[in-house]
Amino acid sequence: MGNSISKKKNKHKEKRLSTSKKSAQSQPQQRKAAPSATAATASAATPQQSSTPRLEVPSADNENSVNTARSINSILITSSQHRRNNQQNNSALSALNPDYPVGNTADDNSNEQDTVQAGDAFMGKVEHPQQHKLLAQSDFWPPKKASGQTLDIDNVDNNQLTVSSMNQLTVNSVSSMNMQGITQIDDYIRRLLDAGYATKVPKQLCLKHSEVNAICRAAMDIFLSQPSLLELSAPVKIVGDTHGQYTDLIRLFEMGGFPPTSNYLFLGDYVDRGKQSLENFLLLLCYKIKYPENFFILRGNHESANVTKVYGFYDECKRRLSPKMWRSFVDVFNTLPIAGLVAGKIFCVHGGLSPSLHSMDDIRNIQRPTDVPDYGLLNDLLWADPADIPVDWEDNERGVSYCFGKKVINEFLSKFDLDLVCRAHMVVEDGYQFFNERTLVTVFSAPNYCGEFDNFGAIMSVSEELLCSFELLTPSDHPLAKKN
Repeated sequence: MGNSISKKKNKHKEKRLSTSKKSAQSQPQQRKAAPSATAATASAATPQQSSTPRLEVPSADNENSVNTARSINSILITSSQHRRNNQQNNSALSALNPDYPVGNTADDNSNEQDTVQAGDAFMGKVEHPQQHKLLAQSDFWPPKKASGQTLDIDNVDNNQLTVSSMNQLTVNSVSSMNMQGITQIDDYIRRLLDAGYATKVPKQLCLKHSEVNAICRAAMDIFLSQPSLLELSAPVKIVGDTHGQYTDLIRLFEMGGFPPTSNYLFLGDYVDRGKQSLENFLLLLCYKIKYPENFFILRGNHESANVTKVYGFYDECKRRLSPKMWRSFVDVFNTLPIAGLVAGKIFCVHGGLSPSLHSMDDIRNIQRPTDVPDYGLLNDLLWADPADIPVDWEDNERGVSYCFGKKVINEFLSKFDLDLVCRAHMVVEDGYQFFNERTLVTVFSAPNYCGEFDNFGAIMSVSEELLCSFELLTPSDHPLAKKN
């Protein structure tokens, strides 16, 4: 997030919004009347085959940006090796959350219909998405409760786990510490959402120390039971940086659908800079516990002890909770997954690529819990940036990791038979920004970032057909947001 964008004058911004709104209103009618030339050509060229997945950015109200039909089914594609390693943990996780699907259905290849055949490519044209209309709070509150056990915490051990001590524990032993206390997850979600709709930021967190501690440990159980490289099927909504902008996170869920209405993959950077990093991260952890195979969060460069000490999260913990509880969150950071593959075609990561990435097994084999090292594969995946440079790699202006050029992206996609790199990590004015002829996209989801930038927030929706659309969230102080 070291990159900055110049502010636009209000007059120019309003003009851009007006133009976009008109375009969005007319696009659905045009699309119904005549399919795009690219799509028509692809269909005519392969009459004996099913339509090939393609990258297209329709208006936000297009049916491809809505995901309800399959959202309650698992979208996690578990490799056979990882599945064997974790069969012994299923019973413990089931006791933690009765909704957790014991005996992953991946054994019967139930997810094969969602995978993409090798050689498929994204095609199509990019159109400016419609500005998503903000709906009234009453349309979403209270959120509908899904079936399943709820969560209550009593007498949870407050001793903190460090990276070194966690390495000595099995997932089963960690699970045994959690099962005693976790029974009221729905109540925690309700209280956190109440805090999101409050008129001002409360001085004290709405959860007790023991409750926060138990949520952290339950989340660690699940993160350690799932791979470092998540392999997911579509449909899924992909979210970039949120940085403690908790009210904007609630607005994102209002726009994209509260879990489990939609499947989600978050790309990291949940804490620092914003005023409510605690609520921001805890709500995501609660949804992860509630829907472990439909709700996924990756690690960002800010999910580390060193960075949070400097950019605000440690101070927030000290002010609103306790310095000791900050260590609990650091333990969670050290167990987060690193990257994701959507339908085998979209590589998702917080930062970027790495010269140390030679095989996807390099990511799968990253042992967790782990700190973020000063250099190497994990560091690059969380810190690297794309750049229009004449060389493949050069030192990053952030002072950490590298910048990588277009050739690196092209070779990476070709080597791993991928079509798109989806990453976050940088502020972009429209909430999303393509690079290198739409082979890489940056998604940033914190509108009006830090109160200093006039940027939109975005969600990238990937349909089962791998059609990609973008839903935009206006800055909260923008006239369009106030009007709605």
